[in-house]
Amino acid sequence: MGILKRIWRGMVALKDGLALIALVLFFGALFTIMSGSGDPANMRGGALLLDLDGVIVEQPEDIDPLTLIQGGGPSFTQYRASDVIRALEVAAKDDDIKTVVLNLDGFMGGGQVILQDVAAAIDKVKAAKKPVLAYATGYYDDSYLLAAHASEIWLNPMGAALFAGPGGSSPYFKGLLDQYGVNVKVYRVGKFKSFVEPFTRDGQSNEARAANQELVDALWGDWQSHVRAARPSANFAALLKDPASVAAGKGLARSALDLKIVDKLADETAFGKYVAGKVGADEDEGPADYNRTDLASYLIANPEDGSGDGVAVVTIAGEIVDGEAGAGSAGGDTVERHVHAAIANDDVKALVVRIDSPGGSALASEKMRLAIQAARAKKLPVIVSFGNVAASGGYWAAMASDKIYAEPATITGSIGVFGIIPTFENTLAKYGVKSDGVRTTPLSGQPDILAGTSPETDRMIQASVEDIYGRFTTMVAAARKLPLARVQEVAQGRVWAGGAARQIGLVDAFGSIDDAVAEAAKRAGLDTKNIRRIEIEDGQGFLSWVLSGFSVRAEQPGSKDLISQMSARNQALAFAGFRDAARVMTGPAVQVRCMSCPSSPAQAKPSDRPQTLFSGIFK
Repeated sequence: MGILKRIWRGMVALKDGLALIALVLFFGALFTIMSGSGDPANMRGGALLLDLDGVIVEQPEDIDPLTLIQGGGPSFTQYRASDVIRALEVAAKDDDIKTVVLNLDGFMGGGQVILQDVAAAIDKVKAAKKPVLAYATGYYDDSYLLAAHASEIWLNPMGAALFAGPGGSSPYFKGLLDQYGVNVKVYRVGKFKSFVEPFTRDGQSNEARAANQELVDALWGDWQSHVRAARPSANFAALLKDPASVAAGKGLARSALDLKIVDKLADETAFGKYVAGKVGADEDEGPADYNRTDLASYLIANPEDGSGDGVAVVTIAGEIVDGEAGAGSAGGDTVERHVHAAIANDDVKALVVRIDSPGGSALASEKMRLAIQAARAKKLPVIVSFGNVAASGGYWAAMASDKIYAEPATITGSIGVFGIIPTFENTLAKYGVKSDGVRTTPLSGQPDILAGTSPETDRMIQASVEDIYGRFTTMVAAARKLPLARVQEVAQGRVWAGGAARQIGLVDAFGSIDDAVAEAAKRAGLDTKNIRRIEIEDGQGFLSWVLSGFSVRAEQPGSKDLISQMSARNQALAFAGFRDAARVMTGPAVQVRCMSCPSSPAQAKPSDRPQTLFSGIFK
């Protein structure tokens, strides 16, 4: 009995200790939030400071308290694109805001389409005769896409401006799978089969290389056109051709100034004094601390207008999965519930579906499409707006809409279906493990991951993939009013940039989500100047909101120099590639997912490491 009592006391002590830790975290985070940003009392007018030390995303990921305490969660601070845009648009009309400051130190990107939308909001501030001042230790593709729209671009004298363009390496797993004896059974349709090549080859096929090169060339051309239009005086050609030669003898920062890529070289203190000269200084904090209001406080102090006719906005962001899913992922049941909530809301007169997803589960994609179709059956106009990516399952869901808007940099298409099942008969044989059993039908115990799939099972899964592909292409032909032969020609897993997608009829028009909302309102007979957006999504729990004060900023690059930031970003993309592969291998057997679509740093998490692939397969 004495031993049992000691064990019981130990368990009680452990429970009390864990409870105490949870309380400390809870109230510590609460204090952090209440005493930091997000408090309207912090508003000092003067400058609206957008300190974007993270990524801009369509929909920030839900923060699970337990995961956050264990060191998980997003690798980078996530800012909702619509929040940043709304803050800029309000600031353009706010007499208390004299200037906007973009602090891009630590900015890790956000996707070309989203950044161009934010850049358009920056232009509205400048159109209101208010200066926009950008500062960073280093500028690269994504950060400069925003900075190019600033009135003045400041660069640290020890910094740099470097532009790499889209592209890079992706992991191919065939050699590793062969080493472990994993037999990956792939079922696919069509001549363009490269979207499963990471599991069947050691590198790209010539066909895939040509298509991928065409895609990144289109995106790069769009980036250059956009930046040159925003900053025509800048001389990019020499820097893009040979940055090392340009910088020889004078350094990258001075080269950027000479080429008019930036306007001034100065450290952050000098920049702060310059801003203070425009908006006033807080003498209690020092001459370089200018009067400013942070993004969170500004949004709280300027809530959205609750008047006007309602246009509901439902977001499909991230991987499409079966069942319910939190923000940042698109659960089939969750999106279906959101669409039906919009249908049931008497204030909603039209629906806009914003899609930023590479696809995923075929069943979940169809559930979303049917929900959108139900909205149209209720006579609600339904307009779809594509963000950075709307491919495979994301494109599938859009087929029930009245009209599709995309932008030239939107990645779309990937009209293809594949099935993938890993089996381990060769892996087990290496260790002397055999498998045996009895059957009652050809499908007994199938698909058998221990002994391998049977020929009957292979034929059945292949037939299922072909059936879903036929359903997909037929649906696209009907929705897009294209001959089936034409759809089959442009489908087969091929990925297209927005410009090409419009030319071949996969989208209807170029435009932002604002254009989609205006079109939906127009079709509903509403006054387009008196529109109220009703965002349909689940609210974040209070505990999650409080714990967000402990956002995992330590995962962000510790140094502000450009090379460190570029390295951290590319590491995040590489780890996201391994994570995506694990999800493919352990997800639904039949998927409508784009494997060629570029990942975003926002998708990476601290747990995304190469071993994720096999820990997922063997779990």
